[in-house]
Amino acid sequence: MTLREALLATELTPFSVVVERGQLQFFAEAIGERAAVYVDIDGARAANYPDLLVPPTFFFSLELQRPDPHAALRVAGAQQSQLLHAGQSFEYHRLAFAGDELQFTPRITDYYEKKGGALAFLTRTTSVSRQGEPVAELVNQVAIRRPAG
Repeated sequence: MTLREALLATELTPFSVVVERGQLQFFAEAIGERAAVYVDIDGARAANYPDLLVPPTFFFSLELQRPDPHAALRVAGAQQSQLLHAGQSFEYHRLAFAGDELQFTPRITDYYEKKGGALAFLTRTTSVSRQGEPVAELVNQVAIRRPAG
C-alpha cells in the first residue's frame, strides 16, 4: 500500500461539540467583530436568531477540539515542526448558533508530493452537521517539509 493509499484509508474519529456562548463572545472580541448578532444575546434575538450566531471562521476553532489531532501525521511519518498551513476554505449550508450540538466528521481527502518527496501536501475535509443536516464543509491543507535526504 502506498503512503497516499494509507492516508486516504486512515479513519479519523468523528466528534461532537456544543457551541458555547462565552467562546463565541471571546472569538468575536479577538477578531474585532462587534455586530450584535455575534456578541449580544438580545441583539441576536432582535434579529430573529435563537441565540448568538456562529461567525463563519469559528468552525476552524471548534475543529481544534478533535480527538487525536495528529493521527494523519503519524501515518504520514511527519512531525508538527515540519508543518506549514497551506490553505483553508469553508463552504456553508446553514447558520449555527450558541447552544447547537454540532457533529464533525473529518477525513483525509488528498495527499501528494512534490520536489521528489521533499514537500508533501495533506488535505483534510471535515463535514459539519446538526441533527443530520449539513451546516458546513471545512477544507484544511498543510504542507509537510521533509528533511533533505
